[in-house]
Amino acid sequence: MKRLAGKTALITGAARGIGLAFAEAYVAEGARVAIADIDIARARASAADLDAAAIAVEMDVTRQDSIDAAVAETVERLGQIDILINNAAIFSAAPIVEITREDFDRVFQINVAGALFTLQAVAKHMIERGQGGKIINMASQAGRRGEALVGVYCASKAAIISLTQSAGLNLIGHGINVNAIAPGVVDGEHWDGVDAFFAKYEHKAPGQKKREVGEAVPFGRMGTAQDLTGMAVFLASPEADYIVAQTYNVDGGNWMS
Repeated sequence: MKRLAGKTALITGAARGIGLAFAEAYVAEGARVAIADIDIARARASAADLDAAAIAVEMDVTRQDSIDAAVAETVERLGQIDILINNAAIFSAAPIVEITREDFDRVFQINVAGALFTLQAVAKHMIERGQGGKIINMASQAGRRGEALVGVYCASKAAIISLTQSAGLNLIGHGINVNAIAPGVVDGEHWDGVDAFFAKYEHKAPGQKKREVGEAVPFGRMGTAQDLTGMAVFLASPEADYIVAQTYNVDGGNWMS
């Protein structure tokens, strides 16, 4: 029996990268998936690759009307939402004295407010439906510690860990399990941008930072999106019914807690 048979999931920021890997893993485990993304063209292409098991919905997590519309569309087309993965996020880096209010606001609007208000909208649906559900937030090892050049992003992911705890305690009475995954350094197209930040501020050659962080992982390499899918499936499955308000490190041994 497939572990997510009969379940429906909404995954934000799922047109590519980690979010898409989650969608693929969920479909393989029997779920139907709504691939939510601000890039609706790419979301549609990704959904088409998964055939009838996936749909694409347009979502801008900085706009409440867009969140509400995406949740409503998912329910209308797939019948219900049993699982939410709050995956949409952006990265930012700068020395503390160069952080701007504009950058801070943008990161927190997407990474924190976007996750909170998407969680809220889906939780309302789950409560009304009365059958519980699973909500998975994407944190980061950056939320476990500060990093000299990554103050805003680190703070946003620390907020996700805290939000997971609060929401988990508040919603478990409705049968809704809220937990989080904290990846380490994960290879993918987003790392081109991350590497460029460090090339600028640490005066490194392009690709040097990426190579260094991969070599520093105790496991011996950077993670991949597929390294995270096992935890995402587990937390969405009945096997995780007694797990509440936890954040799991999936990072090759980078952080121990």
